[in-house]
Amino acid sequence: MAGVMDSVNQRTQLVGENRLELLMFNLNGRQTFAINVFKIQEVLKLSGLTKMPHEHPAVCGVTNLRGKTVPIINLSMAIKMPPITPTSDSTIIVTEYNRSVQGFLIGGVDRIVNMNWGDISAPPKGAGRNHYLTAITRYEGTLVEIIDVEKVLAEIVPYNTDISDDILDQNILSQGEGRRVLIVDDSPVAMGQASSTVKKLGLDVVCATNGLEAFNILKGWAEQGIEEIDKLLMIITDAEMPEMDGYMLTTAIRQDDRLKHLFIVLHTSLSGNFNKAMVKKVGCDGFLSKFQPDELAEVVQSRLKSVIR
Repeated sequence: MAGVMDSVNQRTQLVGENRLELLMFNLNGRQTFAINVFKIQEVLKLSGLTKMPHEHPAVCGVTNLRGKTVPIINLSMAIKMPPITPTSDSTIIVTEYNRSVQGFLIGGVDRIVNMNWGDISAPPKGAGRNHYLTAITRYEGTLVEIIDVEKVLAEIVPYNTDISDDILDQNILSQGEGRRVLIVDDSPVAMGQASSTVKKLGLDVVCATNGLEAFNILKGWAEQGIEEIDKLLMIITDAEMPEMDGYMLTTAIRQDDRLKHLFIVLHTSLSGNFNKAMVKKVGCDGFLSKFQPDELAEVVQSRLKSVIR
């Protein structure tokens, strides 16, 4: 099992090339699910489980991993499927999202596959399980459903978009009228989090669900003239998205003479140290780990301050 993750550190060259690797797995049936390898710390057997009082129903307990207490989430139950019964032979995927570590109880690991973001699309609109997907793809004829882990976690630990009073600088914010922020994210939950915080700063928000959509919006503004581009205070983009990821979006912007000066912040739940290296590689202006409303507000206010001097 450990061999599945042995070469993860060798895969960083895929990022920035509009590629990713997915860990494919199953839950309580034959359907194949996946999450991005870069969000995974390890895959292992569940060594022990301690039930805790007053936990969310989808949290089946906690386990000890090298001295740290890690909650174990019954992923099948969390996405409204029949729950998996944990046993000593159960498999867990240990992940890090939004500065927290958690394990997801799954049925079993299939394989790791190398994919192009261009081959991954948004899920069809509708009810049911699609509500918990950020994307779908096909691999060797098999439908693969990519889970919106941020939504799963937001339902278990509700998020807060409030900004601390001591963070807000009203003198700066009063001069932000008419300026807009482009937020790019394929997760509706993550989009809602960031949009809510930015709107509280009195700025207009434009949303795009992937890098390609965002780049087309930017090119449309550029064609309308410099005044439209000048209204844009900054771009806040997720890293992993269908069709065009945040790294490739940044590269495309930097290669367009009309757009290359734009201020871009990478806003992602992926590993902080890894993304700091990628920020430098592709030319982002900053990095923010999801989801910290005070830190997001500080970055936006700092950018606003720099353009009104």
